[in-house]
Amino acid sequence: MRDLLDSMDAWRRDGRRIALARVVEVAGSGPRDPGAAMAVNDLGEVIGSVSGGCVEGAVVEAAQEVIENGTRGLRSFGYSDSDAFAVGLTCGGTIGIYLEPLDEATYDELADEIRAVRPAALATVVGGVGLGRSVVVCPNRAVRGSLGNPDLDRVVTRDALGELASASTRIRRYGSCGEGLREDVAVFIESFAPPPRMVIFGAIDFTAALVKVAKLLGYRVTVCDARSVFATAARFPLADEVIVDWPHRLLESIGTTLTSRDAICVLTHDLKFDVPAIVAALGTEAGYIGAMGSRRTHRERIEHLREAGVGDAGLARLHSPIGLALGGRTPEETAVAVCAEIIATRNGLSDVRPLSATEGPIHPPRT
Repeated sequence: MRDLLDSMDAWRRDGRRIALARVVEVAGSGPRDPGAAMAVNDLGEVIGSVSGGCVEGAVVEAAQEVIENGTRGLRSFGYSDSDAFAVGLTCGGTIGIYLEPLDEATYDELADEIRAVRPAALATVVGGVGLGRSVVVCPNRAVRGSLGNPDLDRVVTRDALGELASASTRIRRYGSCGEGLREDVAVFIESFAPPPRMVIFGAIDFTAALVKVAKLLGYRVTVCDARSVFATAARFPLADEVIVDWPHRLLESIGTTLTSRDAICVLTHDLKFDVPAIVAALGTEAGYIGAMGSRRTHRERIEHLREAGVGDAGLARLHSPIGLALGGRTPEETAVAVCAEIIATRNGLSDVRPLSATEGPIHPPRT
Protein backbone atom coordinates (compact mmCIF):
# COMPACT_ATOMS: atom_id res chain seq x y z
CA MET A 1 0.00 0.00 0.00
CA ARG A 2 3.01 2.27 0.44
CA ASP A 3 3.09 2.98 -3.31
CA LEU A 4 -0.58 3.96 -3.44
CA LEU A 5 -0.48 6.84 -0.95
CA ASP A 6 0.06 9.77 -3.31
CA SER A 7 -2.57 8.64 -5.82
CA MET A 8 -5.15 7.97 -3.11
CA ASP A 9 -4.49 11.41 -1.64
CA ALA A 10 -5.20 12.97 -5.04
CA TRP A 11 -8.44 10.98 -5.32
CA ARG A 12 -9.51 12.10 -1.86
CA ARG A 13 -8.86 15.74 -2.71
CA ASP A 14 -11.15 15.28 -5.71
CA GLY A 15 -13.86 13.79 -3.48
CA ARG A 16 -13.64 10.29 -4.92
CA ARG A 17 -14.97 7.27 -3.02
CA ILE A 18 -12.35 4.54 -2.72
CA ALA A 19 -12.23 0.80 -2.12
CA LEU A 20 -9.04 -0.93 -1.06
CA ALA A 21 -8.17 -4.55 -1.92
CA ARG A 22 -5.27 -6.30 -0.19
CA VAL A 23 -3.80 -9.76 -0.59
CA VAL A 24 -3.94 -11.18 2.94
CA GLU A 25 -3.25 -14.87 2.40
CA VAL A 26 -1.58 -17.07 -0.21
CA ALA A 27 -1.68 -20.86 -0.30
CA GLY A 28 0.57 -22.67 -2.75
CA SER A 29 1.99 -20.71 -5.64
CA GLY A 30 0.72 -17.16 -5.92
CA PRO A 31 1.68 -14.21 -8.13
CA ARG A 32 1.89 -11.61 -5.31
CA ASP A 33 2.76 -11.79 -1.62
CA PRO A 34 0.50 -10.78 1.29
CA GLY A 35 0.37 -7.00 1.48
CA ALA A 36 0.06 -6.42 -2.26
CA ALA A 37 -2.66 -3.83 -2.69
CA MET A 38 -4.96 -2.27 -5.24
CA ALA A 39 -7.20 0.80 -4.89
CA VAL A 40 -10.25 1.51 -7.04
CA ASN A 41 -12.30 4.71 -7.09
CA ASP A 42 -15.90 5.40 -8.03
CA LEU A 43 -14.86 6.38 -11.57
CA GLY A 44 -13.38 2.93 -12.12
CA GLU A 45 -9.80 4.18 -11.99
CA VAL A 46 -7.29 1.66 -10.64
CA ILE A 47 -3.86 1.85 -9.02
CA GLY A 48 -1.74 -1.01 -7.74
CA SER A 49 -2.03 -4.74 -8.30
CA VAL A 50 -3.03 -7.84 -6.35
CA SER A 51 -2.17 -10.59 -8.79
CA GLY A 52 0.08 -9.35 -11.56
CA GLY A 53 -2.88 -9.47 -13.94
CA CYS A 54 -4.49 -12.82 -13.11
CA VAL A 55 -7.59 -11.67 -11.24
CA GLU A 56 -7.40 -7.90 -11.54
CA GLY A 57 -10.63 -7.57 -13.52
CA ALA A 58 -12.65 -9.58 -11.01
CA VAL A 59 -11.18 -7.63 -8.10
CA VAL A 60 -12.04 -4.31 -9.76
CA GLU A 61 -15.64 -5.45 -10.13
CA ALA A 62 -15.75 -6.55 -6.50
CA ALA A 63 -14.23 -3.24 -5.40
CA GLN A 64 -16.90 -1.29 -7.27
CA GLU A 65 -19.53 -3.29 -5.40
CA VAL A 66 -17.81 -2.34 -2.14
CA ILE A 67 -17.96 1.34 -3.12
CA GLU A 68 -21.66 1.05 -3.91
CA ASN A 69 -22.86 -0.88 -0.87
CA GLY A 70 -20.13 -0.30 1.72
CA THR A 71 -19.64 -3.97 2.51
CA ARG A 72 -16.30 -5.50 3.36
CA GLY A 73 -14.99 -9.03 3.48
CA LEU A 74 -12.56 -11.71 2.40
CA ARG A 75 -12.79 -13.27 -1.03
CA SER A 76 -10.72 -16.23 -2.25
CA PHE A 77 -9.53 -17.06 -5.75
CA GLY A 78 -8.20 -20.53 -6.39
CA TYR A 79 -7.24 -22.71 -9.30
CA SER A 80 -10.23 -24.97 -8.73
CA ASP A 81 -12.73 -22.12 -8.67
CA SER A 82 -14.47 -21.70 -12.01
CA ASP A 83 -14.67 -17.93 -11.68
CA ALA A 84 -10.97 -17.67 -10.79
CA PHE A 85 -9.99 -19.91 -13.68
CA ALA A 86 -12.06 -17.76 -16.01
CA VAL A 87 -10.09 -14.65 -15.07
CA GLY A 88 -6.76 -16.39 -15.40
CA LEU A 89 -5.47 -17.59 -12.00
CA THR A 90 -3.73 -20.61 -13.44
CA CYS A 91 -0.63 -20.69 -11.20
CA GLY A 92 -2.14 -23.42 -9.05
CA GLY A 93 -2.42 -21.51 -5.78
CA THR A 94 -5.17 -19.77 -3.84
CA ILE A 95 -5.12 -16.10 -2.84
CA GLY A 96 -7.30 -14.45 -0.23
CA ILE A 97 -8.15 -10.81 -0.96
CA TYR A 98 -9.73 -8.56 1.65
CA LEU A 99 -11.85 -5.73 0.24
CA GLU A 100 -13.12 -2.74 2.20
CA PRO A 101 -14.09 0.91 1.81
CA LEU A 102 -11.10 3.09 2.60
CA ASP A 103 -11.05 3.90 6.33
CA GLU A 104 -9.74 7.44 6.08
CA ALA A 105 -8.93 7.89 9.80
CA THR A 106 -6.84 4.73 9.93
CA TYR A 107 -5.31 5.54 6.55
CA ASP A 108 -4.19 8.97 7.77
CA GLU A 109 -2.60 7.53 10.90
CA LEU A 110 -0.72 4.91 8.90
CA ALA A 111 0.27 7.29 6.08
CA ASP A 112 1.86 9.69 8.57
CA GLU A 113 4.10 6.92 9.89
CA ILE A 114 5.05 5.63 6.44
CA ARG A 115 5.93 9.08 5.14
CA ALA A 116 8.01 9.79 8.22
CA VAL A 117 9.90 6.52 7.52
CA ARG A 118 8.93 5.19 10.93
CA PRO A 119 8.14 1.48 11.42
CA ALA A 120 4.42 0.77 11.71
CA ALA A 121 2.09 -2.20 11.53
CA LEU A 122 -1.57 -2.21 10.53
CA ALA A 123 -3.64 -4.98 12.13
CA THR A 124 -7.09 -5.51 10.61
CA VAL A 125 -9.79 -8.02 11.48
CA VAL A 126 -10.48 -9.77 8.17
CA GLY A 127 -12.61 -12.59 9.54
CA GLY A 128 -14.84 -13.22 12.55
CA VAL A 129 -16.05 -10.87 15.28
CA GLY A 130 -15.21 -7.21 14.71
CA LEU A 131 -14.76 -7.51 10.95
CA GLY A 132 -13.04 -4.41 9.61
CA ARG A 133 -11.78 -3.07 12.94
CA SER A 134 -8.12 -2.10 12.86
CA VAL A 135 -5.25 -0.76 14.95
CA VAL A 136 -2.04 1.03 13.99
CA VAL A 137 0.89 -0.24 16.05
CA CYS A 138 4.28 1.51 16.30
CA PRO A 139 7.22 0.79 18.59
CA ASN A 140 7.25 2.94 21.74
CA ARG A 141 4.03 4.70 20.82
CA ALA A 142 0.41 4.42 21.91
CA VAL A 143 -1.76 2.09 19.84
CA ARG A 144 -4.32 3.87 17.72
CA GLY A 145 -7.69 2.21 17.24
CA SER A 146 -9.18 -0.93 18.76
CA LEU A 147 -10.23 -4.38 17.62
CA GLY A 148 -13.16 -4.30 20.04
CA ASN A 149 -11.70 -6.15 23.02
CA PRO A 150 -8.86 -4.91 25.27
CA ASP A 151 -7.36 -8.37 25.71
CA LEU A 152 -7.40 -8.95 21.96
CA ASP A 153 -5.83 -5.51 21.48
CA ARG A 154 -3.04 -6.38 23.91
CA VAL A 155 -2.19 -9.73 22.29
CA VAL A 156 -2.40 -8.42 18.73
CA THR A 157 -0.24 -5.41 19.63
CA ARG A 158 2.42 -7.76 21.00
CA ASP A 159 2.30 -9.93 17.90
CA ALA A 160 2.26 -6.93 15.54
CA LEU A 161 5.45 -5.60 17.10
CA GLY A 162 7.02 -9.04 16.63
CA GLU A 163 5.99 -9.19 12.97
CA LEU A 164 7.24 -5.64 12.45
CA ALA A 165 10.65 -6.50 13.89
CA SER A 166 11.08 -9.12 11.17
CA ALA A 167 9.22 -7.11 8.50
CA SER A 168 6.68 -9.95 8.18
CA THR A 169 3.13 -9.67 6.88
CA ARG A 170 0.55 -12.41 7.48
CA ILE A 171 -2.76 -13.50 9.04
CA ARG A 172 -2.81 -14.59 12.67
CA ARG A 173 -5.82 -16.22 14.33
CA TYR A 174 -7.12 -15.83 17.89
CA GLY A 175 -10.03 -16.37 20.19
CA SER A 176 -12.36 -13.41 20.60
CA CYS A 177 -10.37 -12.30 23.68
CA GLY A 178 -6.96 -13.00 22.19
CA GLU A 179 -6.70 -16.66 23.20
CA GLY A 180 -4.20 -18.79 21.36
CA LEU A 181 -5.03 -22.01 19.49
CA ARG A 182 -8.41 -20.56 18.50
CA GLU A 183 -9.73 -19.33 15.15
CA ASP A 184 -12.64 -17.10 16.12
CA VAL A 185 -10.93 -13.97 14.79
CA ALA A 186 -8.59 -13.64 11.80
CA VAL A 187 -6.30 -10.61 12.02
CA PHE A 188 -4.18 -9.50 9.08
CA ILE A 189 -0.97 -7.92 10.35
CA GLU A 190 0.76 -5.86 7.67
CA SER A 191 4.25 -4.58 8.41
CA PHE A 192 5.51 -1.28 7.04
CA ALA A 193 9.16 -1.43 8.06
CA PRO A 194 11.54 1.23 6.78
CA PRO A 195 13.22 0.18 3.51
CA PRO A 196 16.20 -2.14 3.88
CA ARG A 197 19.57 -0.44 3.61
CA MET A 198 22.41 -1.07 1.22
CA VAL A 199 25.76 0.45 2.11
CA ILE A 200 28.20 0.52 -0.82
CA PHE A 201 31.86 1.25 -0.25
CA GLY A 202 33.80 2.54 -3.24
CA ALA A 203 32.81 5.40 -5.56
CA ILE A 204 33.41 3.62 -8.88
CA ASP A 205 31.45 3.00 -12.08
CA PHE A 206 30.19 -0.36 -10.78
CA THR A 207 28.76 1.50 -7.80
CA ALA A 208 26.61 3.74 -9.99
CA ALA A 209 25.08 0.67 -11.65
CA LEU A 210 24.55 -1.09 -8.32
CA VAL A 211 22.78 1.97 -6.93
CA LYS A 212 20.30 1.86 -9.83
CA VAL A 213 19.44 -1.82 -9.36
CA ALA A 214 19.29 -1.54 -5.57
CA LYS A 215 16.85 1.37 -5.78
CA LEU A 216 14.68 -0.69 -8.14
CA LEU A 217 14.55 -3.35 -5.40
CA GLY A 218 13.51 -0.82 -2.77
CA TYR A 219 16.77 -0.28 -0.89
CA ARG A 220 17.79 2.93 0.81
CA VAL A 221 21.31 3.31 -0.58
CA THR A 222 24.36 4.91 1.01
CA VAL A 223 27.58 5.35 -1.01
CA CYS A 224 30.76 5.89 0.99
CA ASP A 225 34.33 6.59 -0.11
CA ALA A 226 37.18 8.38 1.62
CA ARG A 227 38.12 10.17 -1.62
CA SER A 228 36.10 13.38 -1.82
CA VAL A 229 36.85 13.90 -5.51
CA PHE A 230 34.95 10.70 -6.34
CA ALA A 231 32.28 10.57 -3.63
CA THR A 232 29.91 13.25 -4.90
CA ALA A 233 26.16 13.45 -5.25
CA ALA A 234 26.61 14.50 -8.88
CA ARG A 235 28.23 11.12 -9.67
CA PHE A 236 25.57 9.13 -7.79
CA PRO A 237 22.32 11.09 -8.12
CA LEU A 238 20.12 8.10 -7.30
CA ALA A 239 21.84 7.35 -3.99
CA ASP A 240 19.98 8.47 -0.88
CA GLU A 241 23.22 9.74 0.61
CA VAL A 242 26.86 10.03 -0.42
CA ILE A 243 29.33 10.15 2.44
CA VAL A 244 33.01 11.08 2.36
CA ASP A 245 34.63 8.95 5.05
CA TRP A 246 36.61 5.79 5.64
CA PRO A 247 34.31 2.77 5.46
CA HIS A 248 35.17 1.38 8.88
CA ARG A 249 34.50 4.75 10.50
CA LEU A 250 31.06 4.96 8.91
CA LEU A 251 30.24 1.46 10.16
CA GLU A 252 31.37 2.43 13.65
CA SER A 253 28.61 5.05 13.64
CA ILE A 254 25.78 3.15 11.89
CA GLY A 255 26.68 -0.49 12.40
CA THR A 256 24.38 -1.06 15.36
CA THR A 257 21.38 0.03 13.27
CA LEU A 258 21.92 -2.55 10.52
CA THR A 259 19.79 -5.70 10.54
CA SER A 260 19.46 -8.99 8.68
CA ARG A 261 17.46 -7.13 6.00
CA ASP A 262 20.43 -4.92 5.12
CA ALA A 263 23.39 -5.40 2.76
CA ILE A 264 26.97 -4.17 2.73
CA CYS A 265 28.84 -4.22 -0.59
CA VAL A 266 32.58 -3.51 -0.61
CA LEU A 267 33.54 -2.55 -4.16
CA THR A 268 36.85 -0.80 -3.48
CA HIS A 269 39.04 -3.92 -4.16
CA ASP A 270 41.90 -2.11 -2.43
CA LEU A 271 43.21 -3.84 0.69
CA LYS A 272 43.73 -0.64 2.66
CA PHE A 273 40.00 0.05 2.28
CA ASP A 274 38.68 -3.52 2.04
CA VAL A 275 40.11 -5.14 5.15
CA PRO A 276 39.02 -2.53 7.74
CA ALA A 277 35.63 -2.25 6.02
CA ILE A 278 35.01 -6.01 6.04
CA VAL A 279 36.18 -6.42 9.64
CA ALA A 280 33.76 -3.66 10.66
CA ALA A 281 30.98 -5.13 8.51
CA LEU A 282 31.35 -8.52 10.18
CA GLY A 283 30.72 -6.80 13.49
CA THR A 284 27.19 -5.87 12.33
CA GLU A 285 24.01 -7.91 11.90
CA ALA A 286 23.87 -7.19 8.15
CA GLY A 287 22.33 -10.13 6.30
CA TYR A 288 24.63 -9.82 3.30
CA ILE A 289 28.29 -8.80 3.14
CA GLY A 290 30.00 -8.98 -0.24
CA ALA A 291 33.37 -7.85 -1.57
CA MET A 292 34.43 -7.28 -5.17
CA GLY A 293 37.70 -8.45 -6.65
CA SER A 294 39.43 -11.11 -8.68
CA ARG A 295 40.14 -14.53 -7.22
CA ARG A 296 43.73 -13.43 -6.65
CA THR A 297 42.51 -10.35 -4.80
CA HIS A 298 40.15 -12.58 -2.82
CA ARG A 299 42.97 -14.89 -1.74
CA GLU A 300 45.14 -11.96 -0.64
CA ARG A 301 42.17 -10.39 1.14
CA ILE A 302 41.47 -13.61 3.05
CA GLU A 303 45.08 -13.74 4.27
CA HIS A 304 44.89 -10.18 5.55
CA LEU A 305 41.49 -10.79 7.16
CA ARG A 306 42.88 -13.78 9.04
CA GLU A 307 45.83 -11.63 10.17
CA ALA A 308 43.25 -9.10 11.40
CA GLY A 309 41.66 -11.81 13.56
CA VAL A 310 38.72 -12.89 11.40
CA GLY A 311 37.93 -16.56 11.97
CA ASP A 312 36.17 -19.20 9.90
CA ALA A 313 32.70 -18.14 11.06
CA GLY A 314 33.30 -14.59 9.91
CA LEU A 315 34.78 -15.64 6.58
CA ALA A 316 31.75 -17.87 5.98
CA ARG A 317 29.56 -14.76 6.06
CA LEU A 318 31.60 -13.06 3.34
CA HIS A 319 30.47 -13.35 -0.29
CA SER A 320 33.66 -12.96 -2.29
CA PRO A 321 34.13 -12.61 -5.18
CA ILE A 322 30.82 -10.78 -5.01
CA GLY A 323 27.73 -11.82 -6.99
CA LEU A 324 26.35 -14.88 -8.74
CA ALA A 325 28.25 -16.40 -11.66
CA LEU A 326 26.03 -15.08 -14.46
CA GLY A 327 28.88 -14.46 -16.90
CA GLY A 328 28.29 -10.70 -17.01
CA ARG A 329 31.06 -8.19 -17.58
CA THR A 330 29.55 -4.69 -17.66
CA PRO A 331 28.83 -2.68 -14.53
CA GLU A 332 25.10 -3.16 -15.11
CA GLU A 333 25.42 -6.92 -15.53
CA THR A 334 27.59 -7.08 -12.44
CA ALA A 335 25.01 -5.10 -10.47
CA VAL A 336 22.31 -7.58 -11.46
CA ALA A 337 24.57 -10.48 -10.40
CA VAL A 338 25.21 -8.85 -7.01
CA CYS A 339 21.54 -8.19 -6.34
CA ALA A 340 20.64 -11.69 -7.50
CA GLU A 341 23.02 -13.09 -4.90
CA ILE A 342 21.52 -10.84 -2.23
CA ILE A 343 18.03 -12.14 -3.08
CA ALA A 344 19.23 -15.76 -3.03
CA THR A 345 20.98 -15.23 0.31
CA ARG A 346 17.89 -13.63 1.82
CA ASN A 347 15.85 -16.67 0.77
CA GLY A 348 18.41 -19.15 2.08
CA LEU A 349 19.40 -20.47 -1.36
CA SER A 350 22.98 -21.60 -1.83
CA ASP A 351 22.59 -23.68 -5.00
CA VAL A 352 20.95 -21.32 -7.47
CA ARG A 353 19.92 -22.90 -10.76
CA PRO A 354 17.59 -22.00 -13.63
CA LEU A 355 13.94 -22.72 -12.84
CA SER A 356 13.87 -25.04 -15.83
CA ALA A 357 16.41 -27.25 -14.06
CA THR A 358 14.46 -27.47 -10.80
CA GLU A 359 11.29 -29.13 -9.60
CA GLY A 360 8.69 -28.25 -7.00
CA PRO A 361 7.29 -24.82 -6.07
CA ILE A 362 8.78 -21.83 -7.84
CA HIS A 363 8.54 -19.59 -4.79
CA PRO A 364 10.34 -20.40 -1.51
CA PRO A 365 7.98 -21.61 1.26
CA ARG A 366 6.54 -18.80 3.36
CA THR A 367 7.32 -18.96 7.05
